[in-house]
Amino acid sequence: MAIIIKPIVTEKMTSISEKYNRFGFRVNPDANKSQIKKAVEEMYNVTVVSVNTMNYKGKNKSRYTKSGLIQGKTASYKKALVTLKEGDTIDFFSNI
Repeated sequence: MAIIIKPIVTEKMTSISEKYNRFGFRVNPDANKSQIKKAVEEMYNVTVVSVNTMNYKGKNKSRYTKSGLIQGKTASYKKALVTLKEGDTIDFFSNI
């Protein structure tokens, strides 16, 4: 079971990571905080101070097209904000 699905790299998360040394990840909905902490420490070789998690529900979406109304739903997901020890950092763009 993969704990970390992907890092969240948005303009807002980039400013938070620069200011507060916090990084965001989309994680498996079944993962708990201790599993997330262990996975981040093993993957990026950093020391995690705290983990905060949030569950997001999917939203109903609809749009009008030539063929009529199309209705759907966005996916539900779990997000984790990980605070690192002072001096540690994660560079998501190092292998590009």
